[in-house]
Amino acid sequence: MDVTEARRRFAAARVARLATIGPRGPRIVPITFAVVGDRIVTAVDHKPKTSRRLARLDDVRADPRVAILVDHWDDDDWTTLWWVRADGVAEIVTSGPRFDEAVAALVARYPQYAERPPAGPVIDVTVTRWRAWTAAESP
Repeated sequence: MDVTEARRRFAAARVARLATIGPRGPRIVPITFAVVGDRIVTAVDHKPKTSRRLARLDDVRADPRVAILVDHWDDDDWTTLWWVRADGVAEIVTSGPRFDEAVAALVARYPQYAERPPAGPVIDVTVTRWRAWTAAESP
């Protein structure tokens, strides 16, 4: 799968998994996200959480290298399986034009945010490498 197709599939996915590097090793969580140019953004939203001080934010502050994965699974037809991973460098954004742009992109993408947009902070990832695999192209 070429990079253009990988990015298209990635952008069309509804949920992704964000992988960070924590003090005890890798950590992975499902996220809502939006692709904004060459960046991927996600935000801390209002879903129930015990705290707004999330481990993923601490991880990014300590080591900004992240990976974000989307995939397609089909129990009945394994020839349609694929995944796309975006590796990048993350930054925590709490205000300003990039914050506003990220929240607007998330609101436009997820109707659930229309009445209650994410309050942040935003994790803004500059993608440094796209990786992809599809069963259709496997030997």
